[in-house]
Amino acid sequence: MPQTELQYKNPYQLLVAVILSAQCTDKRVNLTTPAFFKQFPTAKSLAKADFETVFLLIKSISYPNNKAKNLIGMANVLVNEFKNVVPDDVDLLQKMPGVGRKTANVIASVIYHKPTLAVDTHVFRVSARIGFTPNSKTPLETEKELMKLVPLEKVADFHHWIILHGRYVCTARAPKCNECGIHKYCQRNNVTDPRF
Repeated sequence: MPQTELQYKNPYQLLVAVILSAQCTDKRVNLTTPAFFKQFPTAKSLAKADFETVFLLIKSISYPNNKAKNLIGMANVLVNEFKNVVPDDVDLLQKMPGVGRKTANVIASVIYHKPTLAVDTHVFRVSARIGFTPNSKTPLETEKELMKLVPLEKVADFHHWIILHGRYVCTARAPKCNECGIHKYCQRNNVTDPRF
């Protein structure tokens, strides 16, 4: 069963990790979060944090200024508006600073097993390259097109399949087509109907 490579123990930790993972590798996030969670084990502790302390803990992550502000803001909304319970609704999740549609879809999918499909860089790139979403110009368009192709019961796992495929097989610079388990669906093989 495919799963996220981000390391977490509860919904709060996954939410922090996914916010940190924007434009950053999961490996870097996993190196950063142990010290972060030791300092801020709960949303309540993070909500009371000062910017400088959070910034210093995440300075090796891309965009640490914005992410530090967003993490503190997210924690305040989580504690004060959502009573310290990470919502399962994509629209509610997006009310928190630093939580866009991709992050909200990851949380809804991974924590609550909802059929939501997060479109990150790998999903966007690989889906277009393979031919699943050849005309999509935005992550939202890609999400909508993929939701037409993927059976509802497989949507939650599909995100992870494509991420792992893009990370280890269908890499950006040197795709390993000879090792690809889904090459029969690839546009390089002139497949016109890639439905599963």
